[in-house]
This record gives sequence, structure tokens and C-alpha cells, in this order.
Amino acid sequence: MPTLPKHLAVALAVSAALTVAAAATAPPSPATATAAPSPSPSPSPRISTAFTLPGAKVYPEGIASDSRTGTVYVGSYADGTVYRARPGARTAEVFLPAGTDGRHTANGLRVDARGRLWVIDSTTGVAVYDTRTGARLAHFEVPGTGPRFINDLTITPDGTAYLTDSARPVIYRVTPAQVRAGSGALTVAYDLTGHLTPAPAGSFALNGIVSDPAGRYLLAVDMTAGDLHRVDLRTGALGRVALTGGDLKAADGLALSPDGTLRVAQNLPNTLTRWQLSADGTRARLTRTLTDPSLQIPTTLTHTRGRTLVVRSQFDHGGPMNPTGGTPTTFTVAEVQGL
Repeated sequence: MPTLPKHLAVALAVSAALTVAAAATAPPSPATATAAPSPSPSPSPRISTAFTLPGAKVYPEGIASDSRTGTVYVGSYADGTVYRARPGARTAEVFLPAGTDGRHTANGLRVDARGRLWVIDSTTGVAVYDTRTGARLAHFEVPGTGPRFINDLTITPDGTAYLTDSARPVIYRVTPAQVRAGSGALTVAYDLTGHLTPAPAGSFALNGIVSDPAGRYLLAVDMTAGDLHRVDLRTGALGRVALTGGDLKAADGLALSPDGTLRVAQNLPNTLTRWQLSADGTRARLTRTLTDPSLQIPTTLTHTRGRTLVVRSQFDHGGPMNPTGGTPTTFTVAEVQGL
């Protein structure tokens, strides 16, 4: 794993400490699944292994699926490798080798409607790749040398990408016109300074981000405060989603389905949660919680073709959350049925 800048290493350590505290208040029983009462309760979720990732120190973080082909992409936080798992494959293959285009990490990943793969390097910005050839089509970087930790992204129906920064209270934007131009600065679209819940210095805040299928709003999670923020894309208004039944502390990856189901990976508690959003995205109700140590610090997830795929990061076994914390096992992506 490359050496992180001091401010990023400190932020990771503080964030890990905060998520440990969050784990103390998360659903306490391992290997349990709970759901809100309903007339016809669905079966308990089942966890299995979808495919493995080759390498002794992968420490995967991001995942994305191509809805057109069923291909899944996973990024290594350790060295920036991007893996590809074709439908039915039990072992992923290297798609973009470590260090491609100078990339140090590969965390947030998305495949857009045109089949292009977006890959975030938390230390610099984001690049866009042709999934057929692996050629880089565009890249955008945060200007200057100040603190930054570009973390996750979503793409709205009009092709605009929005990205969170965990070290700064901002959301960046990349437009289709900028992608056609090929390169440029990663510019701030929304500044949430003064809107986020105050947190200890150096801690991570904004993390996972999704957009609703109609392109009306963004939802971005504050993993330290446990809040879910809503950005109105028409007016720019900022608000908090009213959460019923729990909070989103330690929340990392988000996945939003067209029916308003929001699935969340909450990393150190080894927990996945499912929420039902109101039609306007201003309220969310917790409907299911799954806590299981076999999730191995889930960082991100994608819901596709009736199944939920979850990254098992193992960040606590010699990874960025605990560099001296032991030896990881084989790195895998989990498949969860019934979440």
C-alpha cells in the first residue's frame, strides 16, 4: 500500500476510532438479521461468496456493476488496481493494473449509462475509462495541495457526475461537456460548510453518495454524524433526511434502487441496512438490519440483477484502518440474497 500523506493517515485513524465508537451502538448481535414487522416478512438474508480477488494485499474499497453486461468492477485501495469479474466468473481478473495513469488508490467506482467506467483516486480526482479497451477517456483533478479525500460518486440521468470529499465538506461536479473536453479541474458544486454536524478535527464526514432515478436530488451520507443529507438539484437547497428507526453512523457505500429502497454498507460494525425512502427523498425508514462478521468490514455495495454484492475490505487486518492488525484472508466480494 502506498504511503499516505500525513493528513490522510490521521483522518483514517480518527475515522476508524469514530466508527469503532459507532459500532458500540450498532445492532450488537453478530450474524443476525432483523426487519420491521410486516404482514409477509421476507426471508432472512443469506451471505455467500460471489467471487475472489487475486492478490495478497488487495484491500478492495469500491464496486460498480455494468447493468448492460452484468460485468462487475472492483477497485483496490492499496495500489489502485481495478479488477473485472465477468458474469459467472468465480475469480476476478485485472482490468487496470496498479499504477495505471499514476493512480494510487481506486475507491469510488461507477459505470455510466454509456458503459464508461469512472474510477476515483482519493488522492487526486477521478478518471473515466473505456470498458472495452481500458483506454482513459478523461480525467479531472482537485487543484492545489490542500487536504482532500475524494471518496465516492454518483451519476445522474443527464450524465453529470457528483463526487464527495471526506476531508472537505464539499461535493464536486463533472458535466458531460467536461468529459467530452477530456480533462480539467474538479470543481465544487455544493459547499456544505456550516450544514454538516460539527465533528472532531481530522475525522471523515461525507462518504457514499447516490442520486434518485429522476435526477431530482442527491443523497450523501455523513459517516461520523450518521446523518443523510439531501441536495435538491433544481434549487441547490440542502436538507437532512429524517431517519426513522436508526442512524447511519459508520455508513460507507450507498445503493439506491428505482423503487426507493436504499441499501447501506456500515463498515466497522459489519452491518448492512435497508431503508425505504419517501417519494420525495426527505424521509427514510429502516426496514432491515443485517450484522455479520463474515462481511469483513463492508465498504461499498451494488444491487444488480436481484442480488446485492458487497466489498469485504478487511481494512482492519493490516489495512488502512489497522496497519498492524494481522494478516488478511483471501479477498472476496460477498453476495447477499434477501437484503
